[in-house]
Amino acid sequence: MAKTKAGQRNKSGRPLVPIHRNAAGLDVGSTFHVVAVPPDRDPQPVRSFKSFTGDLHALADWLKAVGVTTVAMESTSVYWIPVFEILEARGFEVLLVNARNAKNVPGRKTDVNDAQWLQQLHEYGLLRGSFRPRDGVARLRALLRHRERVVEYAASHIQHMQKALMQMNVQLHHVVSDITGVTGMKIIRSILDGIRDPKVLAQHRDRRCKASIETVGKALDGNYRTEHVFALRQSLELYDFHRAKVDECDVEIEVALGELNNDREAPAAPMPKVRHASNPNEPKFELRSALYTLLGADLSQIHGFGAFTVLRLVGECGDDMRKWPSAKHFTSWLSLAPGNKISGGRVLSSRTPKSANRAAVVLRMAAVNIGKTHTALGAFYRRLAARTGKAKAVTATARKLAVLFYNTLRFGMAYVDPGQDHYEEKYKQRVVHQLHRRAKQMGFTMVKENATVGVS
Repeated sequence: MAKTKAGQRNKSGRPLVPIHRNAAGLDVGSTFHVVAVPPDRDPQPVRSFKSFTGDLHALADWLKAVGVTTVAMESTSVYWIPVFEILEARGFEVLLVNARNAKNVPGRKTDVNDAQWLQQLHEYGLLRGSFRPRDGVARLRALLRHRERVVEYAASHIQHMQKALMQMNVQLHHVVSDITGVTGMKIIRSILDGIRDPKVLAQHRDRRCKASIETVGKALDGNYRTEHVFALRQSLELYDFHRAKVDECDVEIEVALGELNNDREAPAAPMPKVRHASNPNEPKFELRSALYTLLGADLSQIHGFGAFTVLRLVGECGDDMRKWPSAKHFTSWLSLAPGNKISGGRVLSSRTPKSANRAAVVLRMAAVNIGKTHTALGAFYRRLAARTGKAKAVTATARKLAVLFYNTLRFGMAYVDPGQDHYEEKYKQRVVHQLHRRAKQMGFTMVKENATVGVS
């Protein structure tokens, strides 16, 4: 910054003005936390506190005593969660900051410096807090994430069962689409009950199986060694155990949804008909009606959104879209919007930034599914995939779904699918308009002759 005299700024210079005068910075650790407050608040403005619950309450008492009202902290592993929840319960405004946005000067990284740096940045309003939903939705989110992990554990034991069957040369997965389906589980349990005759085992074939009963019998003629049967038995027991734990998670999720709906009334309009078939991994309780009461609309009417998909999105994003001023802010938070990297007036890159946002993962999965449908969004996905590749098509379609989700919750806009034919016609009109414009720029006129487009 230019100076007229030593120690003086010119007329255009403006010093930073404190925004949060009662701000503190907190460096989170596994065994202790370092807290920094403004230097004029205490003779010892930087203090360390153990991570025990009693020490966290002592930390809150000290912050109250020195007049701090807002605290900024980094999201370090899961160590921040107890501190965040205790400080928030004690009435502090807590900002959870991405460590990437609060980097200190290289070569000066210590716990004390980090706490003081956070305090200074927060005091001058240079930090943005990460999104965290309200308490009831945060509980729902924690339960859904835990359920997802338990489902993954159960899935790993399906692989263990399949490995044990292959070691016995029982090629069950070649004749049934899912070994945990009706036919597969009956056959596996019969094997563990001591039945080895392929013809007897093949009698468990469900009539919906495409493979004939003779083919199923040939696939079940195996080498039933004791050690492989033992591995199969333990894998099945572990699978059954985790499936039971998934059912327990569903009970807790139903209770959490009920608590969120305690002060809400179901919409007067009847709930629309089911549009999407249920998934075997979805919760078994009546999910659509609970979400219909919570959100005031049936978002499962959007193509690509099943009831469980909507539940996962609500768990990650909440039910109040006013946190984001517009749909563009929402898609940017999801990392589904192009990034801006401009230097010297030239765009260096506009790639979508990498992110581990769970809501974005759910939207991407929905985008892949919608690409198989005969809808306007499905046509959009296929056209873009043919032109730019499937990766970019998934991102672009996921962004459109995110906008639909935002507008439905924020403004109550109803989803209406114009259809694949309508989209193709609009796309054709847009292409023809562009051709007319380019032809005119080059001094030509396009005319339509015999249902074909030509240039004269």
